[in-house]
Parts: sequence; structure tokens; C-alpha cells
Amino acid sequence: MKHDHPGGAAHPKPKASATLSGKLTKLGIRGDAELVLHLPLRYEDETRLTPLGEIHDAPPGEPVQVEVEVMSTEVAFRPRRQLVSRVRDAHHGDGMLVVRLLNFYPSQQKQYEPGARLRLFGEVREGYFGLEMVHPRAVAVGDDTPLPTALTPVYPTTAGLSQTALRRLIERALQRVELVDTLPARILAAQQLMPFADAIRMLHQPPAALSAEALEARNHAAWRRIRFNELLAQQLSLRRAY
Repeated sequence: MKHDHPGGAAHPKPKASATLSGKLTKLGIRGDAELVLHLPLRYEDETRLTPLGEIHDAPPGEPVQVEVEVMSTEVAFRPRRQLVSRVRDAHHGDGMLVVRLLNFYPSQQKQYEPGARLRLFGEVREGYFGLEMVHPRAVAVGDDTPLPTALTPVYPTTAGLSQTALRRLIERALQRVELVDTLPARILAAQQLMPFADAIRMLHQPPAALSAEALEARNHAAWRRIRFNELLAQQLSLRRAY
């Protein structure tokens, strides 16, 4: 069976489990072909760290990534039950930040045990206890855990299917799928279009040097190739109907 994308094609492999398949079906995804064509809405930059001493300068509403050591953690009950951790910069030992989890599980309480080293990604704001992050994305790291080398894609998803799980499924599909460019080389050259496979992989795994803003504004050559394919599909459909 072959699933085509106008100007490109992908050869899918077997489907996932029934429960997962149901969630994917809600997104219009039935196999590898649809997974690789499920493109990001936006991107997050987890390729760099912001020192805690500089988080005051972060633009309002813009998330930052910090690497911290947990100094203390407690369950507080005012103004409501919550997990409150105080952390400091893991590299410089200075700067302090409060992390608050308003709804938390025992596993998260364990994650924030004193001495733990975490990478936190989220927005910084003034709160009850000073500068704080509320429900940041937290990942346990070691002294030499490398930073990602590509921007982190954020996909349209559905209830019960996390971004992490969806990214993993798409990464595996990209490894398995065969992306075939059905446009002749002369058309690619004449229209100055990227190869289909390059465009798809660029959008899923953009290098850190690319601007997340440009990608989200869909001004990049990879998005231009996708728009060309969409226009081609529309024109072919109209021609077939005619």
C-alpha cells in the first residue's frame, strides 16, 4: 500500500497498538506516512541554557531553559496545597529560583529531591516567593548530559498523547519511511524547490542555527516546498473534477 503526498510519497510500515492507534486516528494519522506529514505548529529552543542570574532579562512570556540543583523541596498549604522547590544554578552556584507545582504526583515530588540536577523549561514570572516557574518541563540530567542540537518541535496532539510520545513516534517513522520525490528535477530547479525529503526532515528536526520565528512564520524554503505541494494537490483535484 502506498500513501502519496503531492510531489512526494512515503511507504508506510505496520500500525501501532490499538489504544495508541485510536489516539492517532483522531489526528488523522494511520501509519508512518501520515506521521511524517504531521508537521509542527511551533518550535522551542532547548539548545541553550540561560544562567539564573540572567533570567530577569528574559522577555515576558518567553520561555527559557535553565539547569539547576534542587536545594530544598516541601509541600506547602498556603495559599493552596502545592509542591515548592528552591533551586540554584547548577553551573555557577548563584541565582535562586522557586519552582511551584500546583498539582503533583509522588514521582514528581521524588524528582525534586534535594541534590537533584534538573533542566527546567518554562516561563519565569514574579510570584509569591519571588522569581518562579510554575509547572516547568523538567528533565533529570547529569554533569555532562549534552544539549539538543535541533529545535524542539511542538505538534498538534490530542488528549492522552504527550508531545514526548508523539515526537518519538515521528522520529521512528522518519527512520523507517522512504520519502520519494515525484517531482522531476527540472521542476525542482525551475521553481527553486527543496527536495521533498529534505524539506520534511528540516521541519521535524531543524538545526539550532535556524530561527524558530522564521520557521513559525513559514518563510523558510522547507515550508515553501510544502505550500507548493499543497497548491499542486489543489490544482490536481480541480483538474480531476473538471
